[in-house]
Amino acid sequence: MIRVLICDDEPLARDRLRRMLEKVPATLCVGEAENGQELLELVPQAHPDLILLDIRMPGMDGLQAASRLSDGENPPAIVFCTAYDEHAIEAFKVNAVDYLMKPVRQEDLETALNKAGRINKAQMNAVRREMGDESNPEGGEREYISARSRRGIELIPVADVRYFLADQKYVTVRHSQGETLLDETLKDLETEFGDRFLRIHRNALVALNYIEGMEHKGNQYQLRIQGIEERLTVSRRHASAVKKLLQSL
Repeated sequence: MIRVLICDDEPLARDRLRRMLEKVPATLCVGEAENGQELLELVPQAHPDLILLDIRMPGMDGLQAASRLSDGENPPAIVFCTAYDEHAIEAFKVNAVDYLMKPVRQEDLETALNKAGRINKAQMNAVRREMGDESNPEGGEREYISARSRRGIELIPVADVRYFLADQKYVTVRHSQGETLLDETLKDLETEFGDRFLRIHRNALVALNYIEGMEHKGNQYQLRIQGIEERLTVSRRHASAVKKLLQSL
C-alpha cells in the first residue's frame, strides 16, 4: 500500500488528485495540506510514502517544503504537480521522483506512482549529480537518464535503454516505453556508459544486454536488438569489433 499525502493550495486541485488516487489499487490518501508549512506539520502524523506537491503556494512553497523534508532520514518520495515547467531542475535537486504538468492525467499519475516504488535514495543521488548537485559522496555513473517530454521531466532507467541514436544536435533514446529525445551528446553518453553500451556506428550506441545478433544484408551489416523490430546499421569501421564481441558472448 502506497500512502500518499496531497499538498496544494487549491481545493479543486486537491479534490481532483484524491479522486484520481481512488482509482489506483494499493494506494491510500492519508491527508491533505494547503501549503508547505502545513505539510511539514502533517508528515510526522500521516507517515506518507509519497507526496503529491504543488510548487507555487502562499507562504512556504513546494520547493522549500521538499528541501526541508529531504534533509530528514528516509524522506517520502516527492512528485511535483504544477502548471509551471521552469522549476524542473530545482525539483530534482530536492529528490523529486517526477514532475507532472497540470492538468495531471490519470495515466501520468499512475506512471509516477509506479516510478516512486522503484527509485531509491542512491538512484536519486545520481539524478542530483546530473542536475549539478555534487554533494553525493558515493560517486559512480547515473542509473537514470533525465529527458524532457510532454509531461515535463522524465526519468528513464539506463538498464531499460536499448540504444542511443544521434540525429543532428539531438540524441534519441529507445527504451521499453518508446522513444524520447535527449539534450546530450553521444560522445558524453559513451564516455559515461561505455562499459554497458557498444558503439556500432558514428551515430549509434547499443546496450550490450539487448544485442541478439548481427545479419549481413546486401553490402551492410545490421544488428538485431531484443524487443525491437527495426535493425540498426553497423558501420564497416565497427563491424569487426562487433563480430568479436558477439563471438565472445
